[in-house]
Amino acid sequence: MEIQNPIFEAVTIQPKILYYGTPVILLNTLNEDGTVNISPISSSWALGDCIVLGLGLGGKAIENVQRHPECVINVPDPSLWENVERLAPYTGKNPVPDFKKQNGFLYGKEKYDIGGLTPTASIAVKPSRIAECPIQIEAKVKHIRIPDHSPMFAIVETQSVQVHAHKEIVTGEHHIDPRKWGPLIYNFRHYFSLGKPLGKTFRAEI
Repeated sequence: MEIQNPIFEAVTIQPKILYYGTPVILLNTLNEDGTVNISPISSSWALGDCIVLGLGLGGKAIENVQRHPECVINVPDPSLWENVERLAPYTGKNPVPDFKKQNGFLYGKEKYDIGGLTPTASIAVKPSRIAECPIQIEAKVKHIRIPDHSPMFAIVETQSVQVHAHKEIVTGEHHIDPRKWGPLIYNFRHYFSLGKPLGKTFRAEI
């Protein structure tokens, strides 16, 4: 017998996208001529020093990391959402692939200028960092896999090698204060910030 709870009634849906609320990343990768491409992405997760990225095939970011396996994972805060959105319609691919043209993308190489952002030198990798982003993670690409069930995307495993953070969000020597920092959230193609703090887990160190 099927048991239903009228308070928590659910319906079956088929959403086009499943961006159910993840941090926005500005991914810096190295172009062939040594310049830097900036790609807004919204699929990532971290465990230890491993950061896994989801990248669409046919874009400049995946092309770049396949050729030069380094990147910078820049994490913007909510104040930068308009900078992110300025970058969103542009691709570093020239000519623009047909599937991107159909979705309104334009070619744009000077991504720092387009986004109104500032480059700053990295320590351990060639792509530069974005000075405005409160968290900047230099990383090495360790493995790239294209899933059989989703052949339009690549799962890119990276290893963090240097982490930079704005001084105002750091407490002590190595901790980021969650009361002073919050990521920009991409929630079903809308930008959000975090709400008020609710509490903390037993493993929290600050």
